[in-house]
Amino acid sequence: MPASTQWHCLSSEETLRELKTSQKGLTSDEARKRLAVYGRNELEEKKKRTPLMMALDQFKDFLVIVLIIAAVIAGVVGKPTASLAILAIVILNAIIGFIQEYRAEEAMAALKRMAAPLATVVRDNVPVQVKAAELVPGDLVLLEAGQVVPADLRLVETANIQMDEAALTGESVPVEKHTKKLHDAHLPLGDRKNMAYLGTVVTYGRGSGVVVSTGMDTEMGTIATLLQEEEAAKTPLQQRFAVFGKRLAAAIFVICAIIFIAGLMRGEPVFLMLLTAISLAVAAIPEALPAVITITLAIGAKKLVKQNALIRRLPAVETLGSVTYICSDKTGTLTLNKMTVEEVYVDGRLAAAEELRGAPSSAVGVSFATLLTAMSLSNDVKADAGGSVIGDPTEVALFTLAEESGFAKAEMEKKYPRLAELPFDSDRKLMTTFHAWNDGKVVSFTKGAVEVVLEQTERILTPQGETPSIPSELLCVSEQMAADGLRVLGFGMRIWDSLPDDLSPAGVETGLTLIGLVGLMDPPRQEAQEAVAICRSAGITPVMITGDHPATALTIAKRVGIVTDGAETVMTGRDLEKLPQEAFEERVEHIRVYARVAPEQKLKIVRALQDRGQFVAMTGDGVNDAPALKRANIGVAMGITGTDVSKEASSMILLDDNFATIVKAVKEGRRIYDNILKFMKYSLTCNAGTVWAVFLAPFFGLPLPLLPLQILWMNLLCDSLPGLALTGEPAESNVMRRPPRRPDEGVFAQNRGLFIILFGLVIGVSVLLFQAYSMSAGLAWQTMVFTALVLGRMAAILAMRSENESLFTMGAFSNRSLLGAILLVVLLQMAVVYLPFLNGIFDTTPLTFHELALTLALSVVVFFAIEVEKVFKRRARPSFPVPDRPQSVPLNK
Repeated sequence: MPASTQWHCLSSEETLRELKTSQKGLTSDEARKRLAVYGRNELEEKKKRTPLMMALDQFKDFLVIVLIIAAVIAGVVGKPTASLAILAIVILNAIIGFIQEYRAEEAMAALKRMAAPLATVVRDNVPVQVKAAELVPGDLVLLEAGQVVPADLRLVETANIQMDEAALTGESVPVEKHTKKLHDAHLPLGDRKNMAYLGTVVTYGRGSGVVVSTGMDTEMGTIATLLQEEEAAKTPLQQRFAVFGKRLAAAIFVICAIIFIAGLMRGEPVFLMLLTAISLAVAAIPEALPAVITITLAIGAKKLVKQNALIRRLPAVETLGSVTYICSDKTGTLTLNKMTVEEVYVDGRLAAAEELRGAPSSAVGVSFATLLTAMSLSNDVKADAGGSVIGDPTEVALFTLAEESGFAKAEMEKKYPRLAELPFDSDRKLMTTFHAWNDGKVVSFTKGAVEVVLEQTERILTPQGETPSIPSELLCVSEQMAADGLRVLGFGMRIWDSLPDDLSPAGVETGLTLIGLVGLMDPPRQEAQEAVAICRSAGITPVMITGDHPATALTIAKRVGIVTDGAETVMTGRDLEKLPQEAFEERVEHIRVYARVAPEQKLKIVRALQDRGQFVAMTGDGVNDAPALKRANIGVAMGITGTDVSKEASSMILLDDNFATIVKAVKEGRRIYDNILKFMKYSLTCNAGTVWAVFLAPFFGLPLPLLPLQILWMNLLCDSLPGLALTGEPAESNVMRRPPRRPDEGVFAQNRGLFIILFGLVIGVSVLLFQAYSMSAGLAWQTMVFTALVLGRMAAILAMRSENESLFTMGAFSNRSLLGAILLVVLLQMAVVYLPFLNGIFDTTPLTFHELALTLALSVVVFFAIEVEKVFKRRARPSFPVPDRPQSVPLNK
């Protein structure tokens, strides 16, 4: 069938004619013919890369190639252990990358699993069960509660049928369906009440529908196409290190070439200069960096699990620290995913539900008591022995308020047993129950859509008794409650002398006395407001994207602080659809709430933000969220309510579905990325010091200060355990009171590159001066230089524990792991200096106390040089303004 056909705009009869079918269904022969034309009702997958191709792709990264070359070089210079260590790092990274990509391919498989395996259809005018894959356009499908919809259907018959479409549309409550023709061709999926879509679930009632789309032509198929076409965004770390690796490799090549040529010009042996140049190249590359990053991210991921954030892809830990926008679903993430009575209109006034909740039944007035009685009795919720409540979310909310207000349903039913009922009907939009009442009379309670109840209302219950109702005033109250984002229900009653003989809706749901109006909402989580405030103080913009009604979305957004005065409020899916991508990108950074959005529109939002240079975290739980989750810089799926599709497409899963958990994860991500930068700054500065010393030695007329094996030993020893311990630093005090790192910020930004060059030069020149002095004094100069560089690195790492804070303020013992690693490095270096069998391997000489004291003094100079630099940085540091935290927004009265 043409994909452009707006089936919801056709009547049932027009749909059947268009599809050349009828209420008798297709014949078996016709179904076979159509199956040959339209194909199987299955979601197709694009050709997957083979596991071998996925594995080979892990070795294409530029820095990985450089490390492989470094491993070969280390083997050439006679250091097989170093060579094997570097190769082990490369292979470990490849394994992790392979697992991540393989898991990503599983998202499509999870999507396929949502399709119903069997379907009940009418073939040859007889209901039969067939494989869902064999459905064709024109098949008449029978639906019952509990079934998964097997294809996209135009409903042709309904009997109180309701469907859970949260996985597709984001709608938080089951949707009541009907068969009426709709006239707006651009209605969002959630408002197409005469349609049923593949993968959604029938929660109540029964009905039938004619298949209008199968396989990849369904709405689920559209999502599958988006999911397969969408490429996962590279993490900030991947982007930054891709640039860093290329620049570093170019710089190393130039420096090593100069050193090699300068040595030859001075008459140094060719082989010695070749080994020196190669060793220097290996020393300049922070080959421990991939291992340190991998282990750091793994430790961070383990820590996040304890905070209810499960990391599926390790780079996501770091990505969290660079997030500038959090696009969050509303239901269950910012809210409790639990309908609650917020407000009631009784006795001519609006009152918060808290006035009823928990108050003794004797303390409430007659009108309030009657309303609570109606909530309790006109209710089909069941409570089991274990205390679990089963039923429609709206009725559960009414049941709960009545229970908490002293009107327990079990007790009320004993006093006022149910005599008859008119079940809820989506056409009437009402439900009526009859109960034995006082003085041998019978009462009927009618509840439902407020506009329908008001139409049938003649009087209103007040403390003075029943008085004539004023529909216009009541309608204004209802509209006010709805404007506050509440779902409004009306409650009416009627007293009968006995149970009426005519129990038709037309006979009993008229002449009502209005008891009151009830406003319900899925309220915000208590901790959501605090989490949003922290986001704002951290320079992160929270955005709500939901399939719910705009008024509801705006109310929640105001109450948690996402929308503040002066901010552009709500954009609906319909408004978004009208905007070209370029025009939307001009506005996207000013919008805080999106309501009634379609799957492709969520993707459009993420793309627009990324095109504006933002790093986006996207939360979601439904199938409709999967493409956007995959496209986002970090996709965050819901662990409790999330579908398998959303989880497979995501990088992180919230085990508690809580927005506040994302904020905790962002803090951890920032801490981890800060510490990775500290390690890089430390490693590259010290490596630069070594490079400067070897590079400048010929220009000072000095011999090479270090031998190739000493360079390799120093690099591997000082970058491994101390570097890993450095990445375990606690978060700095201002970590969530400063803006995110700019998405385009490189590794050498914020003067890190200048620091590395200048302090590397300071170390290099200091070492050469130290070398010159030691040589003139007849001391063991080469061993002293070797040891001074090792001890100097340990002093530098202590000073670089914080970008700004002094070690004396932090306390030397606040990172005991680092102290332990430093102690181990010092002991191993002393073993190289003082153990005879290692003296022969490393060409070292045991140092006297005087010589060792001089090397220690040089390391102290390095430490205080970095501490002085931090003093000037603290004085020049700009302050980042912290916005006021939003106050709770009360409902308008």
